Amino acid sequence: MCHYSHMKRYLEDYILSDLPKKIVLLSGPRQTGKTTLSKGLYTSFDYYNYDVDTDRFRLQQKAWDRAQQLVIFDELYKMKLWKRWLKGVYDTEKNPPYLLVTGSARLNTFRKVGDSLAGRYFSYRLHPIDLKEAHHYFSDDDEANFAKLMSCGGFPEPFFQNDTTYYQRWARSHIDVILRQDLIDMFAVRDIRAIETLVLLLKQRVGSCVSYANLARDLERDANTVKRWLEILEELYIIFRVIPYSKNISRSLLKEPKYYFYDIAQTQQENGARLENLVASALLKELHFIEDTTGAVTNLHYLRTKEGKELDFLICINNIPKCLIEVKSSDEKPSAAFNYFMRYFPNIKAIQLVKNLPREATYPNGLQVRALVKWLVKLNLTDD
Repeated sequence: MCHYSHMKRYLEDYILSDLPKKIVLLSGPRQTGKTTLSKGLYTSFDYYNYDVDTDRFRLQQKAWDRAQQLVIFDELYKMKLWKRWLKGVYDTEKNPPYLLVTGSARLNTFRKVGDSLAGRYFSYRLHPIDLKEAHHYFSDDDEANFAKLMSCGGFPEPFFQNDTTYYQRWARSHIDVILRQDLIDMFAVRDIRAIETLVLLLKQRVGSCVSYANLARDLERDANTVKRWLEILEELYIIFRVIPYSKNISRSLLKEPKYYFYDIAQTQQENGARLENLVASALLKELHFIEDTTGAVTNLHYLRTKEGKELDFLICINNIPKCLIEVKSSDEKPSAAFNYFMRYFPNIKAIQLVKNLPREATYPNGLQVRALVKWLVKLNLTDD
């Protein structure tokens, strides 16, 4: 068994390559392993957490050890005007020490007009473990990895414990810390119980179109308040949003989105919805990896017509539709929606992923029916 406190993660080599050139910003959900990764990059480092009083004082004094190879600033985005402060440090001091900033909220959340760090940083987003990372870094028993992800999620601590009771206890404290600390500290939100209810409602609606008006009615709040709460939950890396594809982007933003959890085991429906969440999380992780390492623009959408024809995912890279994906537990018969949508996307890849698949197949129109676990282990969205 790999101990989660001593493991290499998929972003490590890329961050090491960038640190001598730029400030590196590393964000991602709480307890994804950002601090563990950061402290494992060099044997010589200095670490400061802005949530700790003594560390906060020393940061204000700029009193870290310049003899170290690396200085890690954790949760620095909670400092007022943190980007201006960091720019001053970077512009007046020479590397090393290299500068690595980590945070459990999106580090562009508090961006104002203009960006004082422009041209001075590269950013990365660290996701939970998925099938691809588990196979390449921890274990090649893909079915066992799949079972662990479905029951305990991909956050390192519960993933390696592989115990559902342990996961349930971990998950409860994980959400509590985010809602009762980060929400209050960063967004001055006080209506915690209503947001806890919102999270519970979303767990029941994973993979379904979400109506702001319906959520507002269930919560007895106005729709704009609920929409803002959803944006905050996104900024804190609890959920992510998938919007329907439209050539008119403004139109697509007005249509009902779907929401998925970074912690896939949060999904209450254990079969179809959780399986779809697992695929959505793997696709988003790969797309963020492509963006962060190549600078490409990526988007994850779904497709749906007014008549109800629907496919789970459409992947776009640099605004070019690349791949259509439908997720099934056992149904190897191709979805009829492929024939409809493939007419609008010439030469696009079309893949139906099936968890329990007796035999893979490729059809004359190019549609591929693939074993879900095997395909996700080898996931490569840039391969033409």
